[in-house]
Amino acid sequence: MDSANDIHIAMPDDRTTNDTAVELAKQPSGSTVSFHNIQYKVVLKSGFLCKKTTTRKVLVDLNGIMRPGLHAILGPTGSGKSSFLDILAARKDPAGLSGEVLVDGAPQAELNFKCLSGYVVQDDVVMGTLTVRENLSFSAALRLPSSVPQGEKEARVNHLIRELGLTKVADSKVGTPLIRGISGGERKRTSIGMELITDPSVLFLDEPTTGLDASTANSVLLLLKKIASHGHTIIMTIHQPRYSIYRLFDSLTLLVSGQMVYHGPALNALDYFTNIGYACEPHNNPADFFLDVINGDSTGTAISKTQGSEELCLVKESSSPAQNIEECLVEQYRNSCYFRDTQAELERISQCKQSINPTMSRIVPYTTSFFHQLHWVLKRTIKDLVRNPQVAVAQLVMNIFLALVVGAIFFNVKDDQSGIQNRMGVLFFISTFQCFNTVTAAELFITGRKLFVHEYISGYYRVSVYFLSRILADVITLRTFPTIIFCCIVYYMIGLKATASAFIIFTLTVMGVGYTAAAMTMAMSADLSVVTLANILIMITFAFMMIFSGLLVHLPSVKPWLAWAKYISIPRYGLAALKINEFVGLKFCEDLVMPNATMSPDSTNSSVSLAGLICTGEQYLDYLGVEYTTWDLLANYMALIVMAGIFLMIAYLKLRFIKKFT
Repeated sequence: MDSANDIHIAMPDDRTTNDTAVELAKQPSGSTVSFHNIQYKVVLKSGFLCKKTTTRKVLVDLNGIMRPGLHAILGPTGSGKSSFLDILAARKDPAGLSGEVLVDGAPQAELNFKCLSGYVVQDDVVMGTLTVRENLSFSAALRLPSSVPQGEKEARVNHLIRELGLTKVADSKVGTPLIRGISGGERKRTSIGMELITDPSVLFLDEPTTGLDASTANSVLLLLKKIASHGHTIIMTIHQPRYSIYRLFDSLTLLVSGQMVYHGPALNALDYFTNIGYACEPHNNPADFFLDVINGDSTGTAISKTQGSEELCLVKESSSPAQNIEECLVEQYRNSCYFRDTQAELERISQCKQSINPTMSRIVPYTTSFFHQLHWVLKRTIKDLVRNPQVAVAQLVMNIFLALVVGAIFFNVKDDQSGIQNRMGVLFFISTFQCFNTVTAAELFITGRKLFVHEYISGYYRVSVYFLSRILADVITLRTFPTIIFCCIVYYMIGLKATASAFIIFTLTVMGVGYTAAAMTMAMSADLSVVTLANILIMITFAFMMIFSGLLVHLPSVKPWLAWAKYISIPRYGLAALKINEFVGLKFCEDLVMPNATMSPDSTNSSVSLAGLICTGEQYLDYLGVEYTTWDLLANYMALIVMAGIFLMIAYLKLRFIKKFT
């Protein structure tokens, strides 16, 4: 403990001299967080058709003060620890919330506190394909002001790596399910470092020891104690810490069923419980003892009790032990000197309450510009794709394989009657395949949802920046290059119209269908959380569109009440453009014309002596009811562009207004 306190954390910043930096670092930089009459309730809905609503109180009348130091929130499962922490960190949906949280006497909402503080979630959300240094550099680049020179940011990252004990793994990847990375403790320290990069006055942690062994958990808490000992305010929830961890706490808050049964110095908690009739047995872990008492476990009950408290609790235990012990503990705390002293201090803080220029609650301020954010987020996204290329490689291999298969089946298509059917079949397959090929876009905003939500509400970047970076990376790696390779293989193997302009139009059309279908996939999956559900909805939608693409059903014969469906069919527009590009100018009867038959130069749209046969591409398009002027070709492209724009706007709005607070 003493050696930990001797270690000094001084983040490099833009102060003018090293002496000033050192002197300022010695001063407590943490804030005093006070909470007044916090109440939180949620509305629960049950039933399928006739839904019933019930209101559940999660937190009840919580009051307290947390000054610079290490503060622990303990309680059994379901006691409201995480909800309480989220409220203190301004990361809780305000619906059902009442009361007030003050930071150094100023209202929390007016300070936009969630972006000025640090928050380490229980499940470490860091980019696993990036190294420890790259993750910290990303945080520094987006959360430190643009006025801070790049060299200063790098110096801060290097300093933080040393202080967190991450020097040996600084250039190692954090790790993913497919990539072996650093240990759990090192990953947790990396998550903490991502928040410490801004040197926040208050740091929140949601059960930082979850998933760690006892020794690693102890080292993480020693690190937090070291940080807290230099003036930072650290507030954390924790579940059953061992004694070596418990003795590091400066203050302790015990919750049961959303109510407070103790809030005061951690070292005084055992004496407090002894005074109200519950004495901890020798060699028993205090954290375990508190949970035993709260849960009504007889082994946690004191061997000797004070006379007054024994009568009070025993009478109530006779009817409903668990509930009555909770009520007894809550009542005992409200009659204690800790509660009275806290209330007096809260009253003083309320009287001296400061007022600052109000801003809209939950508006995220950004320290960097739009293009600076786009550069760094796009750079990180591309790195992630390059270092985790399984999806991109699979997409490319699938396109090449299908191109070879289709090219072999329709190899060197002939300019005869069978060539009409073969051309129509391959164009239909290509336009439909491009739609179903985009189901991988469903994962675009689902797999990284937790990381996005955490970084957005922490002020890393704008929603539009994240949206554009993901779209651009997906379009370049999964939609453009594989499609170009597919078109190059399949076009010349089949032997479609051998002109450069026709090939370019073909490729652009196939890419346009893929882009539009991907946009629709993103729009449908942006607010979903399960990839399987998104894939099912997307496949059903594409199957419906395929029916009205122009091959399986003769569109002019569709009943009027269902004719509208063709206007929302993506493969219909793609297939129409491909048909115009391929069939216009083709002739299918030249090898069948009898020697004595004569055709005038102006008889391109008639079969002359070959009655009953389709001899030109224009005749076939007329039969299908497809207009084939240049304007009609452009109209299909315009329809795809408009649909893609609408779908992208829907996807962005879903992402923008997705529920980001629990």
